[in-house]
Amino acid sequence: MSPGPGVAGLGIDLIEIDRVERALERRPRLAGRLFRPGELAACAGRARPARHLAARFAAKEAAIKALGGGFPPRDVEVVGSPAPRLRLHGRAAAVAAERGVELAVSLTHSRDNAAAVVLAGSAAPTA
Repeated sequence: MSPGPGVAGLGIDLIEIDRVERALERRPRLAGRLFRPGELAACAGRARPARHLAARFAAKEAAIKALGGGFPPRDVEVVGSPAPRLRLHGRAAAVAAERGVELAVSLTHSRDNAAAVVLAGSAAPTA
């Protein structure tokens, strides 16, 4: 069953913020393997950086699902605030180009959980 007209893929992810906090505390280099410098900088000044990193990680996982996988989370970068969007790098950018899709993202978090939904839709034709 297809996700709907004009929709090439859909991904969703939910993660416990505490899990992200504990993982980053246990493995300090993990942040650099999962997140790009701009993402780390955008979250560093926040009262609880892991809450925002968790939402970004959920977006990465949702994007991987929406595109069908085959690339690492660091190939997906969450940029912009308060209206986030995704910037793709490396293999993720190649997969999206091959499929002719663009991604839209929505992020949310509560005190305990962070979630993201990513929709892969037909890319607008270029003139």
